[in-house]
Amino acid sequence: MLPSRVRRGAPGSYARGKTAAGAVANVGMTVAAYARPVTRPPEDSEAWVAALGGPPAVREPALAELHGLLLRGARFELARRRASLPHLPADELDDLAHQAADDALAAILAKLGTFRRASRFTTWAYKFVLLEAGVKARRRAWQGREVPLDDGDWAVARDQRPSAQRVVEGGEALRALGVAVRESLTPHQRRVFRALALDGVPIDVLAERMGTTRGALYKTLHDARRKLRARLAAEGHLDEAPTMGGAT
Repeated sequence: MLPSRVRRGAPGSYARGKTAAGAVANVGMTVAAYARPVTRPPEDSEAWVAALGGPPAVREPALAELHGLLLRGARFELARRRASLPHLPADELDDLAHQAADDALAAILAKLGTFRRASRFTTWAYKFVLLEAGVKARRRAWQGREVPLDDGDWAVARDQRPSAQRVVEGGEALRALGVAVRESLTPHQRRVFRALALDGVPIDVLAERMGTTRGALYKTLHDARRKLRARLAAEGHLDEAPTMGGAT
């Protein structure tokens, strides 16, 4: 549990004076402005680490200050992604920012010992909240949307090549890829490959729907691609094969 001074809505916390409208209005601010701590120089990494690992009288104010930095970063990232959430009210967008800041702070504290000082502490910490905000935005954008998890016929592929000269060759490669998907992959690999490579489902959304982890899905997708490349190479289609897509 986070200390009381950085829990949302706690007296004297970062939430005082913040409004959803203000969050949306901050779109034009620069990343540097969002990443600037309130009271200490951003390059003072040692002071940050010492404060966050210090006694309560020092740690609590540092946590509140860091949470404020993360909240500004989350608001910036969500505002940047606003187009993917056009119907989300401003107050709910700001709630996502608070959630992202809360989760990023917890992750930073859990991994504080891994900070290697290869960059400024604020830069290192900022990456956590950008990741959390991005994940929450993608999940919210897919909320209520169906994610096909069947391993039925592989019938749809995205072939965006502009050259008409390769239509015949591309069609043959596409058919070969469809056969390879059906015959070379396991049912689980087909489900993951279809969702990530064909349907464009974000990998964190798919992980949540399938009750697994991003790492496990990356491994499944990697194994599926390896099998497909081997099959297509053996049949002489590799140079012609449509893209096998990627995870986001």
